[in-house]
Amino acid sequence: MRTKLDAVTLEVIRNALPAIANEMAADLQRTSYNMMIYEVRDFCTALVNVDGELISQNVGGVSHFVADLGVIITDAVKRYGRKGFKSGDVLITNHQAVAGQHLNNVVIYVPYFFKGELLAFSMVRAHWIDVGGTSTGFGAGPEVPDPWQEGLQLDQLKIYDGGRLDETLCRVIRDNIRFPESSLGDMNSQIASCKLGIRRLDELVRKYGRSTILKAIARIFDETETRCRNFVARLADGVYEAESFFDDDGVTPDERVRIHARVTVKSGNMTIDLSGCSRERKAAVNSRTLAGARVAYKAITAPLAPVNEGSFRALEVIIPEGNIMMARYPAPMAGWSIFVPTVVETIISSLASAMPDKIPAAHHGLLGGSVVFFGVHPKSKRRFVVQSIEGGGWGGRPFEDGE
Repeated sequence: MRTKLDAVTLEVIRNALPAIANEMAADLQRTSYNMMIYEVRDFCTALVNVDGELISQNVGGVSHFVADLGVIITDAVKRYGRKGFKSGDVLITNHQAVAGQHLNNVVIYVPYFFKGELLAFSMVRAHWIDVGGTSTGFGAGPEVPDPWQEGLQLDQLKIYDGGRLDETLCRVIRDNIRFPESSLGDMNSQIASCKLGIRRLDELVRKYGRSTILKAIARIFDETETRCRNFVARLADGVYEAESFFDDDGVTPDERVRIHARVTVKSGNMTIDLSGCSRERKAAVNSRTLAGARVAYKAITAPLAPVNEGSFRALEVIIPEGNIMMARYPAPMAGWSIFVPTVVETIISSLASAMPDKIPAAHHGLLGGSVVFFGVHPKSKRRFVVQSIEGGGWGGRPFEDGE
């Protein structure tokens, strides 16, 4: 076991941590039951420390899941306390008061202990094809007025408590969803992926030692922060603004939805202020997430580098409570992702004058077109469901045509 953090050891650990998250992702795709995971890749896998800081995350998943799992851990630690977790625990949540997305995006996570000390969590967020509610699919669309009609809410519950399965909780989930084979199959895939992450992290800690791993993570955070700050420092200090509009929210006609971004650049720091966005809506198009700002910042600063907590230390995000992007529970969020891509687009567009050689033209404005069809097979009499997301076009770039 090594205890010294030399340059070679640092590089090995720097590459090993994202590799763990990527192996978790590959395992999830191979074992999942629904195409939203194994084809659309509507999921993320990550390692997060006890303070809710992102250690590593997979590449190739849905972009608006970037670095959004930390709030789950900080909330869980607040509720359970650091001593409230034990080896063999598996937790589940999709509750919008913290998770801030539609209920289909279910988070499973497992604590990691080394010699009795809680060091981190292995986490998977994945889209289940059904969570009950008024309709299967993507949370039943913007017409759903509240989370109770959207589906089953699971608020930081233990599926396994010290290695013992909570059969009652599993029955509650099974009895309240239309496709239990798929959703519970995905749940078990998520659990297996989390446990794989725990095994790989444990191998790393046992090989190099707790102290060396923690020092390496701290160095990686610092170096990532420096890289991002250096990029922002090359931009001219100033205030940059842009806005976009939707005709309506799908429920209230002729009432436009405003997306406004005010970006302040100063001495390597960036503040993204979304206070000018519309207030939360009755339509289920609200969210409670920093995803739009973080995705835009990551795309601007270091789009190809592995993401970790250091990626966002130089970023401040301002979103007041009651904003459409920081809606208060129980504001409906079934269509939470509808506006997020345009938030990203608007933030990036605001910097067009600061980065004229980088900023592309607008894209199609949405995450994609949702495709859902379901019914009963006429011969087998079994229920079926198919879901997908089909993307649209992208604007031209200074160095390349659009598509």
